[in-house]
Amino acid sequence: MQVKFELRLLASMARIALLSSLVATTTQLSAQAPARLVGTVTAISGTTLSVKPDNGDSSQVGVPSTAPIKRVAPGQKDLSTAETIQFSDLAVGDRVLVKLDPSASGPVPQALQIIAIKQTDVAAKQQKDREDWQRRGVGGLVKSVDAQSGEIVIGSGIGATAKTVTVHTAKATVLKRYAPASVRFDAAVPAPIDAIHSGDQLRARGTKNADGTSIDAEEVVSGTFRNISGTITSMDAAASTLVVKDLATKKPVTVHITADAQMRRLPDTMARMLAARLKGGATPAAAVPSPNSASSGPQRGTGQWTSQGSGQGGGASHGAGAGGDPQQMLSRLPAIQLSDLQKGEAVMLVSTDGTTEVTGITLLAGVEPLLEAPAASQNLLNNWSLGSGSPDAAAQ
Repeated sequence: MQVKFELRLLASMARIALLSSLVATTTQLSAQAPARLVGTVTAISGTTLSVKPDNGDSSQVGVPSTAPIKRVAPGQKDLSTAETIQFSDLAVGDRVLVKLDPSASGPVPQALQIIAIKQTDVAAKQQKDREDWQRRGVGGLVKSVDAQSGEIVIGSGIGATAKTVTVHTAKATVLKRYAPASVRFDAAVPAPIDAIHSGDQLRARGTKNADGTSIDAEEVVSGTFRNISGTITSMDAAASTLVVKDLATKKPVTVHITADAQMRRLPDTMARMLAARLKGGATPAAAVPSPNSASSGPQRGTGQWTSQGSGQGGGASHGAGAGGDPQQMLSRLPAIQLSDLQKGEAVMLVSTDGTTEVTGITLLAGVEPLLEAPAASQNLLNNWSLGSGSPDAAAQ
């Protein structure tokens, strides 16, 4: 009996020793695992980087000459084709992943390795994605959703360009949805097709048929937004807000204006021309402004404005006349700031969903003539808000 007890005691002691050894080994391995810092370079001083993570305050990290620095392209998944660069090649605005040296001492953490995505590479990819969304994308308001078949029907365009488009999704289609109260495309989160509802705004990119009435979507982003037309009753530049009295509800709405908001002003002649077109009236060619009257020139490879322009592809001309694309026209207007708006003027906007407080996505000033056709005008703004601005950050 005594022997059995001693054997059990020895076995228990052996298990305790083994567990203690495993705990010690795990703790040692954890201590040796290098911590990481991911963020944007905000300053460079000597051999020290200041890196601001997406959430949190900036941190400083020293970069010794022994730390390898690799440059990768946006979206690259491994280092197989990474390029070795020098510390001097880094710049403010670059995205970096810094592996920290766990054995380094001193008040400033030291880099063991840096993986960088150059800001110029991000900008180039964003431009390429913008052009691809323009060329291969469609956008509009959701009319119906068939989750079983994966088909979404949207109404796209206005006036002469209005049409119904069937969006075909498959298992490989990337489905995303704007986060609540967010206007950032890069903050959109994965969501199933049954999260899309009638009345939502939707943008799809993929392969279109010849007449643009069907698209096999590779990527879809959607969201529930609010349309507001009304007059500005007050402004707070310090808080970047304005209060608009909604013509539909007769109630004030506080609109937060962020750096992501698109804000444009329509020249009076253009506003009257669009109002006539939206109401179904003829638009004389003489009413079409020249590119120089409202813009510094064509953007995103979409061509010149002409009174005869009727194309919708990336290389076609987009006129403001009977066959042109008003969304492209709005995108070419010069941007305005909150300080350019005045109390008492009318605005139209698309915002995040909300009752008393919203975040502006697109805002159009100089719209008094358009308020005579509010329903058609809001359709114009709906198409523009997802059609030209939101996918800009897709590369981030």
